[in-house]
Amino acid sequence: MGHYTGPKGRINRRLGGIIFEDAGARKAYENRDFPPGMHQRRRKVTDYGLALTEKQKIKYYYGLRDKKLRSYFDKAKHIKGNTGENLMVLCERRLDNVVRRAGFCATRPQARQGIVHGHFCVNGKKLDRPSYLVRPGDTITIRNRPNLKKLYAELAEAPRQEGTGWLSFDVSGLEAQVAALPTPDDVSLPIDLNVVVAFLSR
Repeated sequence: MGHYTGPKGRINRRLGGIIFEDAGARKAYENRDFPPGMHQRRRKVTDYGLALTEKQKIKYYYGLRDKKLRSYFDKAKHIKGNTGENLMVLCERRLDNVVRRAGFCATRPQARQGIVHGHFCVNGKKLDRPSYLVRPGDTITIRNRPNLKKLYAELAEAPRQEGTGWLSFDVSGLEAQVAALPTPDDVSLPIDLNVVVAFLSR
């Protein structure tokens, strides 16, 4: 599955928030928190435009394409409960998000790259699919290679965001444990889920 590799600062500015977390993208948004482009005219945002923006936030935040997002949406519809909340919980369970959330990496694209290159194991087995959905009891570790251990030990020592209750991370052992499934309260992306559900139901 492909993912976005263009200017991340422009996406943060266009969508009006910290979607990409690397330093350059953050700085671009903090310095110029208005949409990119010259001679911007203030236009009234249509309902369609608002819904598209909210959907795009999910796509870029989790590194999804439309086809994958719609497959999660179809799956979320068949899970008991609120469809929008179910959708976000499925996105949170992605391995690349879990690697980022646990503290192995600073950003989701960085986590995705490490997974694709085979740097991580789930329950002792190498896994190179960023879209793998973790389950309670899963253990994520680094492959037993000195160069990888050194790389991720340095990344793990960097200042991290506040941890989540459904994940535990042993910095010294470079091991993350999935204690439970995430809940809608664990989703840090501010988004209007009702608008997204209506848009994807079209």
